[in-house]
Amino acid sequence: MSRHVAIVTDSTAYLPQRTMERHGIIAVPLTVVLGDRALEEGAEISTRSLAEALQKRRPVTTSRPSPEVFAATYRRLAEEGATSVVSLHLSSELSGTHDAAVLAAREAPVPVRVVDTGMVAMALGFCALTAAEVADGGGTVDEAVTAAEKRAAATSAYFYVDTLDYLRRGGRIGAAQALLGSALAVKPLLQLEGGRIELLEKVRTSSKAIARLQEIVAERAGTSEVDIAVHHLAAPDRAATFADRLRERVPGLMDLHVSEVGAVIGAHTGPGLLGAVVSPR
Repeated sequence: MSRHVAIVTDSTAYLPQRTMERHGIIAVPLTVVLGDRALEEGAEISTRSLAEALQKRRPVTTSRPSPEVFAATYRRLAEEGATSVVSLHLSSELSGTHDAAVLAAREAPVPVRVVDTGMVAMALGFCALTAAEVADGGGTVDEAVTAAEKRAAATSAYFYVDTLDYLRRGGRIGAAQALLGSALAVKPLLQLEGGRIELLEKVRTSSKAIARLQEIVAERAGTSEVDIAVHHLAAPDRAATFADRLRERVPGLMDLHVSEVGAVIGAHTGPGLLGAVVSPR
């Protein structure tokens, strides 16, 4: 441990492994339940296996890490020399992960600040990275938390899904909204708003929806310095083309991450997901 403030997040941050290793960020895994098997995200289930299961309409659910898993993580970090921990997690509106971390923090051998970022995927990842950069520079717990919260407040996340059915099944979007999308045969654009998944716009075709998503991201980015992440599930070509267009349209683009989401987010969005996170520096 090269610094006293340790940074913990969860597996839905989808930070590149090399980035996590460089900054010493620890990701606690969520669990995907496939049939009667409970599998850790990032270690025991691939996105390909998930996509195949969803396409075959096999039952897939997700669950938070247990408080005991968080407690073990905090103890290990303390044993390695950390004198405090900042633990940043996906929106409490979407998962009980934050609550599990809070329970574990009460019994931790060092102070633990648990932060509900209200984000998910690289929107969460950028927050964890910002906190780690502050800690790397010798910053305090308060400074790391403040920097992460400031970045979360400035970050926007938008995504396109082929169908709202997966979000409806998982209880992440209202049944009425899902039914409306199906009844009108529209392609939904969604956003993270107040930590929840909200319907942003309804577009008639997938090609028009993706073109509109591109416009929204470019407008949100403006001309300021921004980092952008493009996520997908089982749609690598779609994601690569989308990223190329953003390189052309966003003058202040700094870092651009293109990655497939993990099994937890994929279980709730289904194959065909295309997401974009805009995070001003």
